[in-house]
Amino acid sequence: MQLHTVVLNCSLKKSDETSHTQALIDESLKIFKDHDVTYDIVRLADYNIGYGITDNTGEGDDWPEIYEKVKAADILIIGTPLWLGEKSSIAAHAIERLYGASNHTNEKGQAVYYNKVGGVVITGNEDGAKNAARSILYALSHIGFTIPPNVDTYWVGEAGPGPSYMEAGRDNDFTQNNVKTMTHNLMHMARILKENPIPAEGNVMA
Repeated sequence: MQLHTVVLNCSLKKSDETSHTQALIDESLKIFKDHDVTYDIVRLADYNIGYGITDNTGEGDDWPEIYEKVKAADILIIGTPLWLGEKSSIAAHAIERLYGASNHTNEKGQAVYYNKVGGVVITGNEDGAKNAARSILYALSHIGFTIPPNVDTYWVGEAGPGPSYMEAGRDNDFTQNNVKTMTHNLMHMARILKENPIPAEGNVMA
């Protein structure tokens, strides 16, 4: 059974800059690759994404292209750094745009994100990882994604300009175990939903 993952890297840095968030995401992607799960990585800072709670803000908006990738995926991972104890502004923007298509439906009339699973990867050097994870995972659940257990992975270094994940986290057993658990649980639940989609009874869009 072929599964496909889309990763939205919500770093404030473009692809020509080093992303600590991407470094932690890459640990999950290694496991996906070992299990023949395909994936696309979208660095949102590279795109022109309009503002608004809508699926398309008009000419010049790159979001429709990204939305089509999400719609075709079985698994969505949102990766974000922490700033002032919160998810990045780009992560908040991505959730707004995902929400903008939440009135779309699948072939059964359910919310378009039904039968997809979601997880989150967070990096930073300050408190706030659990707060950011809670915010993102609730938002994904609210618009129709299924959230398996233990699908928040994070690396938080020392307060202040402490070591990054790339400098210290690769040898951190706690973080590595979280990566393994998250990735496997995303795959397990995605397979379950692909073989046994959520029945339409009682949950179609009005």
